[in-house]
Amino acid sequence: MKNIYVTHCSAKKNNSLKYSDKKVTPNELYNATPTKRFMKRCMNYNVKWAIFSDKYGVWFPYEKHGWYEKNPNTVSSTEFDNLVKIFEMKLKDYDNIYFYYNPGRFHSLYKKLLSKVNLKEKIIYITHLDEIKYYEES
Repeated sequence: MKNIYVTHCSAKKNNSLKYSDKKVTPNELYNATPTKRFMKRCMNYNVKWAIFSDKYGVWFPYEKHGWYEKNPNTVSSTEFDNLVKIFEMKLKDYDNIYFYYNPGRFHSLYKKLLSKVNLKEKIIYITHLDEIKYYEES
């Protein structure tokens, strides 16, 4: 089984990168405590993971992008359709997509996206970091 853990991006970012052209990994960009804890847990358990970015879509830990500002409230319908396509394209080969989120702070954009993608039968919602575990792939 091919598994991956995904969580949404955060507004809190490493501001030292804001006016630079430097491209970085998601681990270097996002500073919000819940996001940092998610990434650390995934790395400690050596599981595949990604951040769902409002701008870039699915962002794997080895990919590099520049600093950005994108509020999920400003995603247009065209951008949304593109985010759905990126999600489906990048995650289609996974058997299980574990989506980590905080129920009290789950933006409607992510709810809508996860309900629209063709991979919704593969999505398993998790709300606690201890649900991130290493499952050996067969």
